[in-house]
Amino acid sequence: MSVRSVFDDAPFASSAVKFAEDFKRDTHPDKVNLGGREYVGDQGKTTWLPLIQKIKEQIITDPTLIPEYQPILGIPEFNRKATELALGRDSPAILQSKVFGVQTLGRTGAVRLGAELLRSWFCSGSSWSGPVLLSSPCDESLADTFKAAGIQDVRYYRYWDAESSRVCVENMLHDLENAPEHSVVVLFASGHRPTGADLCQEEWKRVTEIMVRRQMFPFWLMPAQGLCSGSLDRDAWPVRHCVSLGLELLCAQSFSHTFGLYGERVGHLFCVLKENLLAVESQAERLVQTLWSCPPMDGARVVATVLSNPAHLAEWENSLKVKAERCMLMRERLRERLRLLATPGCWDNIIKSGGLYCCLGLTAQQVDFLSQRKHVYLLPKGCLNVSAINSRNLDYVAESIHQALTSQL
Repeated sequence: MSVRSVFDDAPFASSAVKFAEDFKRDTHPDKVNLGGREYVGDQGKTTWLPLIQKIKEQIITDPTLIPEYQPILGIPEFNRKATELALGRDSPAILQSKVFGVQTLGRTGAVRLGAELLRSWFCSGSSWSGPVLLSSPCDESLADTFKAAGIQDVRYYRYWDAESSRVCVENMLHDLENAPEHSVVVLFASGHRPTGADLCQEEWKRVTEIMVRRQMFPFWLMPAQGLCSGSLDRDAWPVRHCVSLGLELLCAQSFSHTFGLYGERVGHLFCVLKENLLAVESQAERLVQTLWSCPPMDGARVVATVLSNPAHLAEWENSLKVKAERCMLMRERLRERLRLLATPGCWDNIIKSGGLYCCLGLTAQQVDFLSQRKHVYLLPKGCLNVSAINSRNLDYVAESIHQALTSQL
């Protein structure tokens, strides 16, 4: 198999806009949206954490805060704390001043800024000269974001095996071995979207060994640190492992899921480099001026306030653990319902993934049956947001999935 054929267009693609419109038009009283991005509580809606609501109110009423533009690269305390959250306060990169961070407009803004840096800076150096490699499947907006930044050579490595409903590490390793050297490899540190399936530490070590040997540049995505396993450190381990090996890297963070700040667009991009740090930071500042000039303040202030206060930090970490445990409970209950219904197939993969997302490995016909006949909306391949399953719709969702697999379609 040629290298190019390995990285043909990813099979996973869907229109988020059409998905939302179809669900909104559906008037059935039992309709269920399992394809959304937000964390949804057991009441079927997103809610503020009491801690976050309290801090937002304090910020609004703080007379010392002046409504003025923030620095182009964002609130310094936010950048510092976001970087420490991902790498750990004792990270060699931080202690040796080999890292800088930029506040961005959500994770998408972080990916776009990272792509712009790759195109404008690394193209002229030796850190990157190959294509950008994305997982198949992946969030469809990722390829478009890199292409919008002027990087047209976007390819894919195999990640999810639909037949076994799991990550196929051997396929992933094979594709990385056969990709061009100096490629940029985009990786989810945890909470892979849309499958929710992550690698274990030993598997990450194998991936990292290939990236080191083939001089690849990792571009990490960390959309929900702490919400996948319930542990901030565990979810960040792959990134920290790369740093411990001396790899240069980019990492795009989002605080939407973990703080419930979906409308605030709080993101962060940090860059770990061995040299030329100030030059790249200056380049980032110039790029930000052309992309969004300066970032919004309130959401980043909320995050910085929580991460800077030990009591707030402990309360927030506990809330992440509670959310992660609830998602795992919904996974276990869904698997048990499918087992009791004698639904064809093995459903152990449901509880082997973590975080918000899960992939059932359904056919296109089965996904269509669920939306058109049962009014249960999932993404292609049967990928879904497990937080949207609750005590009121669990039985209906399980029975609908059972019918999709047992009916003559």
